[in-house]
Amino acid sequence: MLGRLAVWLRLLGYDATCAPQLTGRALARHARHEGRVILTRDRRLLRELNLPPTLFIDSNDFRAQLRQVISTYTLQPLPRIFTRCSRCNEAVVAIDKEQVRDQVPTYVFSTQDHFVHCPRCRRIYWPATHAERVREELQRLGLNAA
Repeated sequence: MLGRLAVWLRLLGYDATCAPQLTGRALARHARHEGRVILTRDRRLLRELNLPPTLFIDSNDFRAQLRQVISTYTLQPLPRIFTRCSRCNEAVVAIDKEQVRDQVPTYVFSTQDHFVHCPRCRRIYWPATHAERVREELQRLGLNAA
């Protein structure tokens, strides 16, 4: 339900997991155990007893969802942008260009100098058109993403 929001929070550098398989008390237990805030669109979940901190997300639109979370928790995402793996949520680390030679397309290798990788899922990232689109979207959201 909020998977796209979780990806965007990761892109902005925030530790965000998505556990659609967990519901009710199991979700509350998991969040409490990991010290997490629950973000939900499930009104029934709000009636659960003894929930950890929870935010009901008002909109189905991910842009409005992201604005709500940033506003509610006064997040400052720009200093953290692109510091987490958008797939598995692990913090990314810099990797030497030579180490990715055989793992990225030839054109990417010849045109990019900076690479990071996820130590968990081994995904490799570099600044390219995807990063530009994320920054453009953040500007549309009213965040200065230069």
